[in-house]
Amino acid sequence: MEKPPGIPKQTEETTMKPFFTILFHLLASLPALFSAGAENRPNVIFLLTDDQSSYSLGCYGNKDVRTPHIDGLSLSGMTFDHHYDTTAICMASRVNVMTGLYEYRHGCNFDHGPLTEKLWKTSYPIRLRQAGYLTAFAGKFGFEVRKGTQKGRKFLPEEDFDKWGGGPGQTNYATAKNPSMKAYAKKYPHSSRSYGAFGRDFVKESAKTGKPFCLSISFKAPHKPDQPDPLFDKVYAGRKFTKPVNFGREYGKHFSVQSKQGRQYERFISWGYRDKYDEVMAVYHQMVHGVDAAVGMIRAAVEEAGVEKNTVFIFTSDNGFFCGSHGYGSKVLPYEESTNVPMIIYDPRHPSSGKKLRSAALTANIDVAPTILELAGLEIPAQMDGVSLLPLLDNPKGSVRETANLINVWGPKEAHSYGVVTKDYKYLYWPYESGKFEPTEELYHLTEDPHELTNLAPHKGKELLKMRVIYDKAVDHWKREGVNYNGYEPYGDIFDRNTPWRP
Repeated sequence: MEKPPGIPKQTEETTMKPFFTILFHLLASLPALFSAGAENRPNVIFLLTDDQSSYSLGCYGNKDVRTPHIDGLSLSGMTFDHHYDTTAICMASRVNVMTGLYEYRHGCNFDHGPLTEKLWKTSYPIRLRQAGYLTAFAGKFGFEVRKGTQKGRKFLPEEDFDKWGGGPGQTNYATAKNPSMKAYAKKYPHSSRSYGAFGRDFVKESAKTGKPFCLSISFKAPHKPDQPDPLFDKVYAGRKFTKPVNFGREYGKHFSVQSKQGRQYERFISWGYRDKYDEVMAVYHQMVHGVDAAVGMIRAAVEEAGVEKNTVFIFTSDNGFFCGSHGYGSKVLPYEESTNVPMIIYDPRHPSSGKKLRSAALTANIDVAPTILELAGLEIPAQMDGVSLLPLLDNPKGSVRETANLINVWGPKEAHSYGVVTKDYKYLYWPYESGKFEPTEELYHLTEDPHELTNLAPHKGKELLKMRVIYDKAVDHWKREGVNYNGYEPYGDIFDRNTPWRP
């Protein structure tokens, strides 16, 4: 076809020159485009404490304590009032957080076994590093990973992080006794502040690279045996503390006999809550104050590095602590003080920041990994049990889940239990008998009875029937999806209300 007059005839050469020029410039700009994309991804700082109850913080209503830096995160971000650790003991809870899976889906806990390498490779630190994040971990890692088969060696995955300050087992409050943290021992002899220094240094180093980073710190504090930082000895010296309204044995008489078979019941006395409450709690709160100081160190480093507008903080605990409520000590059992823990998310990029918002939505520790993945712009795997909490930043009155499961298959079998919690109710099932008691149900209306003072199960009302249906579905999920190793196989039947109890 002839060209109209006035338009020059294009040759192959004149046609291709602009094409190659455009292609050259496009290819040349790709690194900058990818770099810009990485720079726009937020940095993530995940802070996890050990055995910290919600009422150890000012932002959760305790006027007797001093936690200015954590309270500052609460004021800046969103505080969650209905957040649960689906297993209230450190090993399993930490794996819940890393993988977004319930305990019976990952099969790792004390008395059971380590995490498989296959499941470890699905954890949020691995996924973020693969996506170009610089990653670091410091503190109590809390579990081991098994290489290959069930007979493979166990190891700590320190090589899977760009910077490592973690340790096996319970680690130590003395920084010098934690090999990976020895460089900080002279200046920061107590581990809590040493982790603050580790976090400070990683933030400053990472900010210089222009790459997004993910810092995960797992404090040992306030886990017993107590070894508070002497730097803060004067903070609570001689202080008196208000006891919770459900403090003491008289408020635990309605709890199942099974719940009194573990060491949690005995520790109300042996750990001093009955007779030395103020003394014991002064030490406990001093431990939390040390963590608060470390949080302040990390927040200051973020500001000094100039990345405060693009760094998201997530703060929570691996489980709560009874501290004498209902006449119990320690954790593990599925009651509120043990399972309902602090949860704060501060995203400075979000319009909700700085508005002192709180959410009453039901959330769980299995939701941490999906939340971090979404923050990083990564796809949330369908096999995860958790969901992202980011929609709640957009709608504080919304919800992301209807139920969460509460699991205890650690310790004496008589104290093993399974339960479900909704925004309003909690149902617990204690299956074991020992010639002294029968399988037991408990039901609490958490909205009206947040301190769990009245067991509604004996009344056999309609809410009990509804919660039984939810519970039975949770048992079915265990049967279908639970791992077939590390001793988890029998529990689908053990927790089935319709199966006659058998040893």
